[in-house]
Amino acid sequence: MRGGEAVFEALLDLFPNADVFTLVYEPKLLSPRLREKLSQVKVHTSVLNRFAFTRKRYRQLLPILPFLIRQFDVYPYDLVVSSSHCVAKGVRKHPEAFHLSYIHAPMRYMWDRFNDYFGPGRMGLVPTLIAKRLRPFFQAWDKATAQGDRIDVLIANSKFIAAKIKQFYERDAVVVYPFAKLERFNRPRSTGGFYLMVGAFAPYKRTDLAIEAFARLGLPLKIVGEGQDQAKLWHLKVSLNARNIEFLGNPSNEAIEALYAECKAFIFPGKEDFGITPVEAMAAGAPVIAFGEGGASETVIPETGILFKAQSVDALCEAIMEIESGRAKFDESRIRSRAQLFTQQKFKSDFLSYIPDRFFAEK
Repeated sequence: MRGGEAVFEALLDLFPNADVFTLVYEPKLLSPRLREKLSQVKVHTSVLNRFAFTRKRYRQLLPILPFLIRQFDVYPYDLVVSSSHCVAKGVRKHPEAFHLSYIHAPMRYMWDRFNDYFGPGRMGLVPTLIAKRLRPFFQAWDKATAQGDRIDVLIANSKFIAAKIKQFYERDAVVVYPFAKLERFNRPRSTGGFYLMVGAFAPYKRTDLAIEAFARLGLPLKIVGEGQDQAKLWHLKVSLNARNIEFLGNPSNEAIEALYAECKAFIFPGKEDFGITPVEAMAAGAPVIAFGEGGASETVIPETGILFKAQSVDALCEAIMEIESGRAKFDESRIRSRAQLFTQQKFKSDFLSYIPDRFFAEK
């Protein structure tokens, strides 16, 4: 239940009677609210959903995902809305249907972040060779399915992603920012002595940078999350003898909210498409230390945090010490007010503005 799922839940609020098409559906991994909503609509799944193995290992089946998304029959529908970071936007629609696609990112592991996933030491030899062989096909497919004959309006989740869409797809995209559920983060601040990271353990999140930086500084760091790099990051912590770093797994929402309220600052070393966790941290009144590229450069400002310029251990350490030394000071109310720009209500209103009036004629 991450940012993409939160966006999908908001889209289901806008279209509560829509049929849902998804390659894989694991209700137990979703929020109770989203499970309830999905129980009231028709959910269509792919063959991957028939077996526990393929539901869990779908990432390894990437070569067949473009084929599977094209098997969904959405020809009867006049309006198609896709939420896509991989293949969802490639669904086959009726030529006269209106397709609005919310792009979390172009297929990042086949474009500019290929080396983050398939570089030296990332994957085994065979998967890497297969990925290199298939990369031109995926790039061509990803670009072709983003053109005007397939998608009427492309919506990017940030200016950063709009620029990537222009670069890779050669199309313009409008920007509608995602949101944080700000009502979750209204606890009073009670700053503790630790720093915090929250997020999936994917390569581009650069959790390794945070581990190396805090191992060097010896300052307490709590890390919330799980994911594909989990074993590698744990071994890195052990090899650095970083007893000051604590992995918390996936605690409850209430526990995460308390961590946001108590952390000295939030650490965000990755180059992300948007990045909802810095907005959540700001909603809780916590300053953010983030790499100064990607979506964080659009949400974090000097009054709410520090943007470090080089994606390196040295640069991150310098930024941390700005707060640790007391040289960088922040006003909690100013931080919280910045988060108010990224509300679910604004997301929904902006999203609906790109749907033609004819779909609301009956209302």
